[in-house]
Amino acid sequence: MLIPLRKEALNDMIPAIATGTQYAYYWANLSTLLKNLFISLIGVLIFLLLGAIFGEGFEGISLILIVTVGLYWLWGPVYWASVRNGKYRRYQYVGFWRGRVLDVYISEEVVNESSALDKLGKVIIVENLQKKINVEIGDKSGFRTTISSPLQRIHKVINRGQAVEGLLLSNDPDFMRISKVTDIYIPRHKLWVGEYPYLRRDIFLDVRKQLAKIYG
Repeated sequence: MLIPLRKEALNDMIPAIATGTQYAYYWANLSTLLKNLFISLIGVLIFLLLGAIFGEGFEGISLILIVTVGLYWLWGPVYWASVRNGKYRRYQYVGFWRGRVLDVYISEEVVNESSALDKLGKVIIVENLQKKINVEIGDKSGFRTTISSPLQRIHKVINRGQAVEGLLLSNDPDFMRISKVTDIYIPRHKLWVGEYPYLRRDIFLDVRKQLAKIYG
């Protein structure tokens, strides 16, 4: 089932400014925070150096740049989440979609690589792997796609045949070509699945309640 929605609905459910869950996604973990703090530190040092080179005439601009880059660790997640949201908000047509889980399987993905020395002193590459759940979804029209997410214990309740809901995005008014799919919702378990939390979940759930009253 695909129910076209107004463009305003897309803008409401995928806001221009990052939500709390989207901000948390880009903070991710301690290593991400440390990386952002390092970027801030390097930026501050660069602009301090430029300030020393160019003298008093550069002081005002240098101070603004130092404060801005010094707080990158704080505003960076907002910026990157907003950029990611903007790529979805640019689509002209949006539809509320309901389909089924066609298949569920686990895979492993290389998150990053690091080097280490073995007992013989040789350099070896250590791959840090992350397990992911892959949920293949589709409907009677023949539309099929796969949504992936870092594996969590709660995902074990996902099975074939369960209903799923989400938004389909397209620049085609007839939705003959689907460009993007948001994170998905599994009503039976009140469970969200997706790599990135695109949707304002409270608004999405309100919309689905309103559509249920109209379409049953």
